[in-house]
Amino acid sequence: MENLLEVKHLKKYFNTKHGTLHAVDDISFTLQAGKTIGVVGESGCGKSTLGRAVIGLNEVTDGQIIFEGRDVTHLSLKERKKMVHDMQIIFQDPFTSLDPRKSVFDLIAEPLKINHMTGSKDELTKRVIELMDTVGLAKRFLYAYPHELDGGRRQRIGVARALALEPKFIVCDEPVSALDVSIQAQILNLLQDLQEQRNIAYMFITHDLSVVRHISDEVMVMYVGTMFEKAEAQELFDHPIHPYTLGLLSAIPVPVVNKNKEKIIMAGEISMPINPPAGCRFAGRCPFATEACHTVTPELEEPFPGHFVACHNMREIHRDHNIVIP
Repeated sequence: MENLLEVKHLKKYFNTKHGTLHAVDDISFTLQAGKTIGVVGESGCGKSTLGRAVIGLNEVTDGQIIFEGRDVTHLSLKERKKMVHDMQIIFQDPFTSLDPRKSVFDLIAEPLKINHMTGSKDELTKRVIELMDTVGLAKRFLYAYPHELDGGRRQRIGVARALALEPKFIVCDEPVSALDVSIQAQILNLLQDLQEQRNIAYMFITHDLSVVRHISDEVMVMYVGTMFEKAEAQELFDHPIHPYTLGLLSAIPVPVVNKNKEKIIMAGEISMPINPPAGCRFAGRCPFATEACHTVTPELEEPFPGHFVACHNMREIHRDHNIVIP
């Protein structure tokens, strides 16, 4: 199957008064239509910047973005406006991302009006109601305002706006992190249903590993702008390799306390992404770090088919657990 999206060595740097901030540093991945890639990592690791760069909200410093076989890395404003039909985003906070002065009708109608997707007012109203029905938002809320709705309903408006132009790819930027657990499940099920019905591809950005396991086909682990590990979701959770991934997984809360469960404590401070030196960016916090980790940047390797890891010491680490990495 051909890839819908290819991201090649993507970099996004910001100039600051203290130096160059490496927000996204040499990220590569592919994504097929109807599939989901989850992007996980601590706050500030570059997940959202990556998503915004892919859809053109942030100008790329270096690298390539190939969408349906076409290079869309550096498009003119006119060409970028055409791309919004195919690439959309659902923002994290369903309150601050919506204009509080506009009703539900106006919020959902806005992208349809701007892109001349409907003709008459009746046709526009019909299309807005169809989108509300698609995302499970009752018609009685047509002229309600965001402050009158709960978080789940507000986020459904965000989903409806993203669907309005019938995109092929949507960046979901932590779309359920601000919602209650029961509402999270509703939104996740809605996104999965829409994916099955419309063959939409998602980049699902989150720091919640339970969520990413539920929704993703493939998972990418980011740390300070770089990719540490990438594999199919089940493979990553069953056989994590990088020490940072091991630490993240060991921190997942479980309903039953298991005294025998190994807890990996990631002490120390996150390294600064401004003018980062050579070496692994996790070395200062990694209990397995050696001298090479502080001086030589690890390259991505593929120890198992489709499972990519950037770690100098992965073989030594897992030998102690009777896991043989070729």
